[in-house]
Amino acid sequence: MDVRSSAIAQLYQNARPATQPAPQTNGGGEAFTKVAKDFAETVKNGENTAKAAMAGDADPYALVQALASTELAVETAVTVRDKVVEAYQEILRMPV
Repeated sequence: MDVRSSAIAQLYQNARPATQPAPQTNGGGEAFTKVAKDFAETVKNGENTAKAAMAGDADPYALVQALASTELAVETAVTVRDKVVEAYQEILRMPV
């Protein structure tokens, strides 16, 4: 068996360390930005519809629909936040 130290050194040099993150090909940061913008837009639309309903410019059905959409968006954001906090606490409990 012929083992060449230069070939092994080259393989070692080309290997990605375990601590280095893999390059993202799907643009994960862009997806999060889009979700955050959609959330902010949903809340803003709900607020605008509520203001219009108080002024008498929007029908009650549009108000109920906007408030339900806003409520769903907020509940989803709270659920995601809770999962992130729970995952962080699990990481803190891991023995090092």
